[in-house]
Amino acid sequence: MNVLVCGRFAGVPHQGGTTWALLQYVLGLRRLGHDVLVVEPLSTTPDARVADCFRRVVEEFSLHDRASLLVDGGAGGMGSSHAEVLAFARRADVLLNASGVLKDERIVAAIPTRLYLDLDPAFTQLWHAFEGVDMGLNGHTHFVTVGLGIGRESTVPTCGRRWITSLPPVVLDRWPVARQPEHNAFTTVANWRAYGSVHHDGVLYGQKAHSLRALIDLPDHTAETLLLALDIHPDERSDVRALAEHGWRRTDPRAAAGTPRRYRAFVRGSKAELGIAKSGYVVSRSAWFSDRSACYLASGRPVVAQDTGFSGHLPTGRGLFAFDDADGAIAAIDAINRDYDGNARAARIIAEEHFDSDRVLTRLLDQI
Repeated sequence: MNVLVCGRFAGVPHQGGTTWALLQYVLGLRRLGHDVLVVEPLSTTPDARVADCFRRVVEEFSLHDRASLLVDGGAGGMGSSHAEVLAFARRADVLLNASGVLKDERIVAAIPTRLYLDLDPAFTQLWHAFEGVDMGLNGHTHFVTVGLGIGRESTVPTCGRRWITSLPPVVLDRWPVARQPEHNAFTTVANWRAYGSVHHDGVLYGQKAHSLRALIDLPDHTAETLLLALDIHPDERSDVRALAEHGWRRTDPRAAAGTPRRYRAFVRGSKAELGIAKSGYVVSRSAWFSDRSACYLASGRPVVAQDTGFSGHLPTGRGLFAFDDADGAIAAIDAINRDYDGNARAARIIAEEHFDSDRVLTRLLDQI
């Protein structure tokens, strides 16, 4: 089939993980034999940083003639022109519109099957239902979310849509089993804050900051090094100080994960992941599971992840561990250390059985 994939991959530089999150769909669909054009809409002509990021992604992933930075109005973009994108759309079978970023009605309406891909479950629905934010849901024929609990056990509204649930795909041949860790540490890549929190019915659906504050003394209770590639503004002085006082190690997120290549190297060079979720994912029981954690698993790196409800949908207790509090996280770290090699093998098996892009994307296309 011909598939138009839209999302963020170059317009926000220094976000290697964000680029990979979209590329897993692009590269995974290409592996299955589909012709894919990837588009990122921009409101203004790309500056030098964005242009450089776009060129590197195109070159590294062989996206020549199959990628576009599409500027409002059609002029000043990069890669495939507006006319070329529109021509592709007119012969396309499927639109995969991550977070509804593509709003060009001529392009969207030209494609018969239009998927809205929700990568931010709970926030997408709450903003739409209660905050009056246009999340771009209209105009789509199908609605897909990586929140496995949406429309099921989750407390968030469905916004009148039937949500197809799907795990984040990983292109396994791009993420082979890693060898000896370069960082003898449990690591993760994170933003302290990403955007505004939501208050509804007395519940705070918060950010990673809120989750990490509740776990701030975690390093005090383990001999393991906990290393964060954490993007936190220096004005967050009390939080920066608390992280240091309790023994969290930090590294520059741009140096560690600012490009797809660096991000991949940091994940694969880690001993394991300690994954902290946005508090909104947790309290909503969205059953969100991180595309980043899926990459750790594929690399044969065990994962200890804050439970958002995903433990009801994925196997845990070996290779992948879910925790609700600091005691649960420490117990999981200890279990990994008792049999690291066994847990590393189990991590890869989970990736092969649940996150393999061949399986995930074939199932998704079959469902629509």
